[in-house]
Amino acid sequence: MPTTIFRDGVRKLMEEGAQLVDVLPQEEYGQSHLPGAINIPLKELNRETAEQLRRDKPVIAYCHDYL
Repeated sequence: MPTTIFRDGVRKLMEEGAQLVDVLPQEEYGQSHLPGAINIPLKELNRETAEQLRRDKPVIAYCHDYL
């Protein structure tokens, strides 16, 4: 279930082995992303692409919005 977390929550989950997923388009991911993040663009996120994620670890999905 999606849950909003903030910086301290992200740090704690990362220390516990969470997976970091940047959902920006590949070009934007290539320009800037958090260390350790993998890229699964939101428009490509589906059952098949999600199979590369571990089911036994939390997933942190993020993007950067300039608005």
